[in-house]
Amino acid sequence: DRDPGDVERSFRRSSHVCVVRENGRLVGFGRTVDDGIYYALIVDVVVHPEHQGKGIGRTIVTTLKDRLAGYNFVTLTAAPNKDGFYEKLGWTRQRSAFLFPKDEEQRRQHGVVDADPGNTTT
Repeated sequence: DRDPGDVERSFRRSSHVCVVRENGRLVGFGRTVDDGIYYALIVDVVVHPEHQGKGIGRTIVTTLKDRLAGYNFVTLTAAPNKDGFYEKLGWTRQRSAFLFPKDEEQRRQHGVVDADPGNTTT
């Protein structure tokens, strides 16, 4: 669970934010962080479960990707088991990404393959 104040600050510091509302109710969002020149990252793409399968996630990802058209490298972080969704949108799985997890829970959340906490080469 994230602290609401931290979430608000992270959104304010994001380079782009895409929010989708239905009848005034928040149903999905995503945001980007970048260095302004070379690298951009799409993060926190979330669609409420009741609204999944309606093209909202596709709209969010496509909108954010289009806003990052001038960058040399655009990557995104995806929830575990969502590979197929992103592959259908033309994204390719990256084999050279690494995570420096702060704890075991973060390792599980991000689908770290080797969940041995003593392994520092993951």
